[in-house]
Amino acid sequence: MKPVKVGLFGLGTVGTGVVRIVEGHQEDLQSQVGSPISIAKILVKDRAKARSISIDPAKLTEDPWEIVRDPEIDVIVEVMGGIAETKEYILEALDRGKHVVTANKDLMALHGQEILAKASEKGCDVLYEASVAGGIPIIRTLIEGFSSDRITKIMGIVNGTTNYILTKMSQEGAAYADVLKEAQALGYAEADPTSDVEGLDAARKMTILATLGFRSNVALEDVDVKGISAVTQEDIRYAQSLGYEVKLLGIAERQDDYISVSVQPTMVKKSHPLASVGGVFNAVYVYGEAVGETMFYGPGAGAMPTATSVVADLVAVVKNMKLGVNGRQAALAYKEKKLKTDEQIASKYFLLLHVEDRAGVLAQIAQVFSRHELSIESVMQPAAPDQHGAELIITTHSASKASLANVLAEFGELAAIRTIKSVYRLEG
Repeated sequence: MKPVKVGLFGLGTVGTGVVRIVEGHQEDLQSQVGSPISIAKILVKDRAKARSISIDPAKLTEDPWEIVRDPEIDVIVEVMGGIAETKEYILEALDRGKHVVTANKDLMALHGQEILAKASEKGCDVLYEASVAGGIPIIRTLIEGFSSDRITKIMGIVNGTTNYILTKMSQEGAAYADVLKEAQALGYAEADPTSDVEGLDAARKMTILATLGFRSNVALEDVDVKGISAVTQEDIRYAQSLGYEVKLLGIAERQDDYISVSVQPTMVKKSHPLASVGGVFNAVYVYGEAVGETMFYGPGAGAMPTATSVVADLVAVVKNMKLGVNGRQAALAYKEKKLKTDEQIASKYFLLLHVEDRAGVLAQIAQVFSRHELSIESVMQPAAPDQHGAELIITTHSASKASLANVLAEFGELAAIRTIKSVYRLEG
């Protein structure tokens, strides 16, 4: 029985996991696809490097083109990362009729539609389940499970590092800087944590999910991004006092074919399932017109969860090869992209203001809200942390992003308001 031959790009933690699963689960894999799956060649940076698994040295290469141009190799599995050069390898592999499985969220967020179009043209599969939410099969679910439904909203915790930091801040009262150092020591955060804590990693994942969910070619620059570096213990305490948890949420919404996508720290009602997602776990909440509300939860990263998603895609590719149906499931964007304006984006909001402690201040603030047609839901004045002014917590009814911006701009000119300390979207 002729084996399906795989070229593996990358032998880091995920690549090692892929090798372990493919070699350790051969009997199970063969029962599913009807033939052996063999990792024929592996691209590495250094062939002489010591490794945690036993690999035939003859399979290792430092030349990517040796794999791309090998006529014996049927499928490329890419788990090494990178964008420009990796895209070049994948496009040539597709030109040569090879199928591709990738875990590369950066590549798929920036160039996914171009790669999928090439795959469709060449009758090849490109599967990328592991690029979003690690071991959660959310991409396959959006493509297949919701194929008969119309998705109106995708809301998720799609970055484990920031969720770990916010969970520790919430549960232990720790400061942001201290938890970040701990996350780095544990390997959850990189030495340069910018991509995670400033929301860039989550934005790339939401680009992919929004493109799939709404069938429109959402670009990374369409995502409104704000990270968690400004979240304070004070914010978290006030959120909890109102019955909320602070989470970094990716939110993609569609209404009347107009869409918006954002990543931002958000106060989530404790009764909402996303509020209880702790640590490095991920969860994606999907609203469909027919099915209603569904949530998908699991490990968002890690060698074996991610490798499991990669191998699941590999199995799907091989099954398609046996059936002769490769290249027919590319989820290409076919709808015109219509982005919501700030007047169309609506939400409830939380505001924390430091104001002068004197009569008439609240009336001035209420007048500003009224001028911009933004309705107040509640006002609280907690005990002041010092004797120099007062703090006001204001929650609003649903209002447009434009109205909020106008209110905040006028607050900046109002002498009675010393500082706009925090502004959060409210969900759930």
